[in-house]
Amino acid sequence: MENENNTRKLIMLVDDNRTNLLAGKAALSDEYSVLTIPSAEKMLESLEWSQPELILLDVDMPEMDGFEAIKILKSKAATRAIPVMFLTAMNRSADELEGLELGAVDYIAKPFSPPLLRKRVELHLLLAAQKRELQNYNDNLQSMVEAKTKTILKLQNKLLTAMAEMVEGRDCTTGEHIANTQRYLGILVTAVIDAGAWSDEASEWDVDLLLQSSQLHDVGKIAISDGILKKPGKLTPEEFDQMKEHVSFGVGFIERLEDGGEDSRFLKYAKVFAAFHHEKWDGSGYPNGIAGEDIPLLGRMMAIADVYDALTSVRPYKKAFTHEEAAKIIREGRGTHFDPALVELFDQTAELFSQAP
Repeated sequence: MENENNTRKLIMLVDDNRTNLLAGKAALSDEYSVLTIPSAEKMLESLEWSQPELILLDVDMPEMDGFEAIKILKSKAATRAIPVMFLTAMNRSADELEGLELGAVDYIAKPFSPPLLRKRVELHLLLAAQKRELQNYNDNLQSMVEAKTKTILKLQNKLLTAMAEMVEGRDCTTGEHIANTQRYLGILVTAVIDAGAWSDEASEWDVDLLLQSSQLHDVGKIAISDGILKKPGKLTPEEFDQMKEHVSFGVGFIERLEDGGEDSRFLKYAKVFAAFHHEKWDGSGYPNGIAGEDIPLLGRMMAIADVYDALTSVRPYKKAFTHEEAAKIIREGRGTHFDPALVELFDQTAELFSQAP
């Protein structure tokens, strides 16, 4: 086995016939560094420490033939992309077809013409280089697209947060309600996924998108009058009926954002949060009075996050409850206000709820 150490492109020439090795080396060595190898087994050993630009591989060899060898080459990530040209004295189209189907790029008949061998090698090295350049371009383009997408999503999230804060700012009783409910919802989302509960639905969630969209659950409050939103005391039944309308206002606002028929998971999530976070497990909630699992899972989860924050926040008509007091109320709402299974997950993660943001 011979090897020339230089900066030229390395070609592996694999043949059990020494005459063919010498002829191939003579034809190519003026332009390439040629590594001559007498068997497929030794070629595989050489590939542990050497990475050629192209392999010229004899088909008809003892012990391991070219077909077996190329299967091994194509099965490994480190050698899969190396172009392989078969050298063969055979003249059967079926053999050529088999080699091409296994991943060979070309066939050269033996005894080969040195000028033809050089030209075929030059062509396939050029094709391989162009393929690498195209792959690099695609990889770079993909990275650019991903970076641009992240920038756009970051901007969209900033705009969304600003809009949610604008709604929150009109309701002087809510404080950090939107940020808090997003955090509490995130705890429940993680608990659901970790528990393997509702796995068919949870496996489809885009969690980042889901949590971003939760900021719009109270967006309908933008249509509620200041007299109700900023009232320094408990609402009358009539005023509370008007406050309830923030759900339908929010759903309507999100539906106007939806683009006819285009699949937007962000808006679908947002509409569920807006529409169902005031429904109750026993059917006594609003606006539709639906019950149990007829309430979408995300709506049932938001109900816990929303109530927990309302309980632990100051209102003009009440002090902030402690975590222990709020957790007790959540537990007491098991099976009436809240989904019992979700209350169990709340219990398991209550310590996370109690920690300051």
